[in-house]
Parts: sequence; C-alpha cells; structure tokens
Amino acid sequence: MKQAGRRAGQQPGNAQSNRTAKRWVAKKWAAVVAAALVALASVGPVHAAANEYPHWGSLKADHANMHVGPGFDYRVKYIYQRKGLPVKVLRAMGGWWLVEDPDGARGWVLQRLVSKGRTGMVKGDLAEVRERNDGSGRLLWRARQGVIGKLDKCSGDWCRFTILTLQGNTRQGWVSRTVVWGAVEL
Repeated sequence: MKQAGRRAGQQPGNAQSNRTAKRWVAKKWAAVVAAALVALASVGPVHAAANEYPHWGSLKADHANMHVGPGFDYRVKYIYQRKGLPVKVLRAMGGWWLVEDPDGARGWVLQRLVSKGRTGMVKGDLAEVRERNDGSGRLLWRARQGVIGKLDKCSGDWCRFTILTLQGNTRQGWVSRTVVWGAVEL
C-alpha cells in the first residue's frame, strides 16, 4: 500500500539522500558538458578552416569515380586512375565533395578519396623548375605538361614543386604559380 507523499518502493528517510545523489549527478554532468564545450571551442577554428570552400585537394587513391550527384546511386561521370591528381574542392554534402579537375570537369567524389595534401599539375607545354623562388634562379630541369608534383612552401609567385621520377627518385625545385594548376591561392 502506498503512503501519501512517497513514491512506490521509496523508504522513509531516503528523500534527503536521493536529493543529494541527484545534485551529485547534476554536478558531474555539468562538469562533463563544460569540458566538452572547452574541447569544442579549442578545435572549432581549426575545423572551420579545413572546411572553407573552395580549397585545394588531391586524389589519394589510384582509382576514384566522379559521379554526377552526391551518392553511389548517381551515374559515374569519369573514372580517375591517377593518384595525386589535384582537384579544387567546391563544397560538401553527406560525405561527398563537389570537385573540379584540371580540365574543368565538375562532379562528386567520395570525401575519403580526396586528400587535403596539395599537389599541382603542369598546365603548359613545359614548366621551368628553378633553384630559387624567383626567375633568376638556376634552371634545374623542365617538367612536361601533365606532370604532377607536391606543392608546398609557396613564396610570392613561386612554389616548391617536388616530383617522383620514373626511377623512384624525388626531384624538387621552384616553379612559377602561373604554369601549375593548383598553385594559385583560393
């Protein structure tokens, strides 16, 4: 039989300990929420910067399909078989990125197939790769149209360009931003 003012199963004299337990749980939850908010606040700006559009990326797989829409149900528009191909990431939707390739084709690629590592592709007949980050540096070698290389450490109108040769060696030098697709700032 229930007693007035008490819930079923509650023993007399336990009301105070229940309130104390509830306060303790509320304080612990408040501490957890506060810690989560601090953690989110500290990574928020980094996450936002990584998702600004447009930004550069590159294909990180040897095989990637470009679809006409953001999903596997959409028709495949192109099949890329070139790891490192630079792409311009225009926007995101549900795990897919709308990208533009060096030829200007646009379509949707699965986000996990696109790296945030920056590469560039020679767009003219030949790109002169120089020893220093200006036009007066000694000419080291020339890269043909379509050569893909890693871009980093851009300074003014020049970027450091590193390629992997057919022999498996790396070569690097400075290339003008104007001759490499993917080198301009967005």
